[in-house]
Amino acid sequence: MTRMPGLYCCWRSWLLVLAGLLWAGIASAGLFDDDEARRAILDLRQRMESLRRETDQKLLDESKRQAEEIAGLRRALVELQNQWEATNGEAAKIRGQGEQLGRDMNEAQKRQAEQIKRLEERLQRIEPFKVSHEGGEFLAEVGEKRMFEAALASFRGGEFEAAQSTFTDFLGRYPQSGYSNAALFWLGNAQFVLKNYAAAVGNFRKMIARSPGYARVPEAWLAVANCQLELKDLASARKTLEDLVANFPQSEAADIAKERLSRMKLAASPQ
Repeated sequence: MTRMPGLYCCWRSWLLVLAGLLWAGIASAGLFDDDEARRAILDLRQRMESLRRETDQKLLDESKRQAEEIAGLRRALVELQNQWEATNGEAAKIRGQGEQLGRDMNEAQKRQAEQIKRLEERLQRIEPFKVSHEGGEFLAEVGEKRMFEAALASFRGGEFEAAQSTFTDFLGRYPQSGYSNAALFWLGNAQFVLKNYAAAVGNFRKMIARSPGYARVPEAWLAVANCQLELKDLASARKTLEDLVANFPQSEAADIAKERLSRMKLAASPQ
């Protein structure tokens, strides 16, 4: 259960965000005094902690159930394979005993082959399988692949709140996934659209730090600069763009960075 710490951290992050929103709402509306605000925040923390424990337990139970199902399917597969071998042995002994008996044995073998095929197909749906994404290959679970694709579909459909939520859940549940770099990149983009610039910078930088050779790293540097510009941090944006040009001079992102640096220089020059 190596994924539980990631999920726990995800819940703590949600809790801090929700608590912050609650505090901001209380302060701006002026509807509650400090004691009421603290009670509301404590109540929210208790509910979020209860929900986190419930989710962790469900994930643990589901993992155990799948492990037991896989073990049972493997035992059944071994038993059927042993029966298959025994049937073949018997068929060799009685091959000359009649055409009808031969047909019966063939039918039995077909049924067993179909059962083995069905069991193997069930195992394939549960066990990790090889996937290809953005030029890389890695093992992924069925649920892992579906969750990433659902988050990406939300982003491409313009459902940025849903994309942010699902990508965050995905990274908490599958922190070591082969999709994690892409998930961080698209999460940052969703947060940029939602004007959550500081969080977007954090996710872009995390992606860059963990995988400096990832194909989307130049785009992530450019995205960091965009966030800094939106935050009116012109000095940091200029430094980020200069680093992008220096480290990835042949990239399309570097070409865009050069144009923006030129415009920034013109804007800064005296008229």
